Amino acid sequence: MKKYDFIKNKSLNKSALLVVLSLFSYGCASEKTSNTGFMISNHQNNFDRFDIHNLDNSLLAGNLTIFDTTKDAFGHFSPSLTLSQQDTFHHGESFFDQSWLVAPNSNMERDGLGPHFNGQSCATCHINDGRGRPPRDGEQMESMLLRISIPGAGDHNQPLPSHIYGDQLQTFAIPNIKPEAQVSISYEDIKGQYTDGEKYNLKKPIYKIFNFNYGEPEKDLLVSPRVANQMSGMGLLEDIAESDILANADPNDRNRDGISGRPNYVWDVEKQKIAMGRFGWKANQPSIRQQVAGAFSGDIGITSTIFPEESYSDIELSKFTQKTNLSGGEPEINNANLSDVVVYSRNLAIPARRDANNPQVMRGERLFNQLSCNTCHTTTFKSQGQVIHPYTDLLLHDMGRDLEDNRPDFLANGKEWRTAPLWTIGLFQTVSGHTNYLHDGRADNITEAILWHGGEANRSRDEFKKLPKFQRDELIKFLNSL
Repeated sequence: MKKYDFIKNKSLNKSALLVVLSLFSYGCASEKTSNTGFMISNHQNNFDRFDIHNLDNSLLAGNLTIFDTTKDAFGHFSPSLTLSQQDTFHHGESFFDQSWLVAPNSNMERDGLGPHFNGQSCATCHINDGRGRPPRDGEQMESMLLRISIPGAGDHNQPLPSHIYGDQLQTFAIPNIKPEAQVSISYEDIKGQYTDGEKYNLKKPIYKIFNFNYGEPEKDLLVSPRVANQMSGMGLLEDIAESDILANADPNDRNRDGISGRPNYVWDVEKQKIAMGRFGWKANQPSIRQQVAGAFSGDIGITSTIFPEESYSDIELSKFTQKTNLSGGEPEINNANLSDVVVYSRNLAIPARRDANNPQVMRGERLFNQLSCNTCHTTTFKSQGQVIHPYTDLLLHDMGRDLEDNRPDFLANGKEWRTAPLWTIGLFQTVSGHTNYLHDGRADNITEAILWHGGEANRSRDEFKKLPKFQRDELIKFLNSL
């Protein structure tokens, strides 16, 4: 048995695993091979969804695309990994999937949970490496959280944390420690109508924070709800050349098309310098490594060399009734294990499109471009020697007052959000068991997500509303093929 055979192996322990070697002339991954063309799938009949004679339309990640339409579709490693890198990937996967434990514990590599946290593991929020969602009736908030801050900005334009509750509200705690607070969500119905007379309903979330256990927060507390993003394709996004991203920026709308995307510039903690943000709903993280370390700190309460301080405040510490199991070491995740989780996060592969050559899908794609959706959801970049199709420009855009959170995040104002990548969007239901979209999961489906678009997307949204139903359906069918 290999060292990590006990780990759930999403890429190898598959029934009827099919490795397609005939599509590309690459060999098996080995110690000397750095770029293979393996495409993997759980079931042969997945290929009914693909035209193998015209795969270019399906390969969202070029030769690094994998084939899987099951709930495990987001959990495969990149075909570029060598055998030793695959071992590292699976070791990182174990730290991503398995729950952290209260300290002290005999398993010292995995203790140090909390004392406050939002989830016990990365996988709690990233369901099957996919996207989180708002809680349903009777549920607690498990794959969603609230960012918080007070007005103003720090030395690097970062949000200013609450003096008591920091920059993230943590709604769970270890035994004998009280969580920071509780959150409930209610919804206001927003009614609308298409030009053809068909009516629709949207739901506007209303958040109530109560049972603050360590004192009342600042009266001007700023709150921004966030669901967990999907994990696949992050390494490809990180390796897009900065110059290629900036080529699409138009902060002053010089071409007068109503679109004025701009980059967020944030603080790189390890490099101690300003860097372009790429990850997070407001592009507030410059790298996968910092994103991962930040999630360990804020979401699980696990310290690292990047974020070595525990997430509780001095005020909270003074009110803890017991203080003997607050730390699992310094740091609680060492650099080697953190780096392996980064390898895992960087190398989750992108599955191929389905039905890319279906006539309805192709007509929907034309409508997508005609409505100028591709102005922000940029179709194509180059990364890792591949032509990829992430459908994002990684830039900030004003999305209007309806989606405004009123909370600045480095250069991003309350109305600005990073363009969400659309690749894999059609597999969310299969992988994560829901179709909640947007930063707070308020949209129950892709159509509702489009209808919530405002600001720079006003014109595209209004043109969508003018389409007859059969064309709206074609556009949605295209998006579900991604």
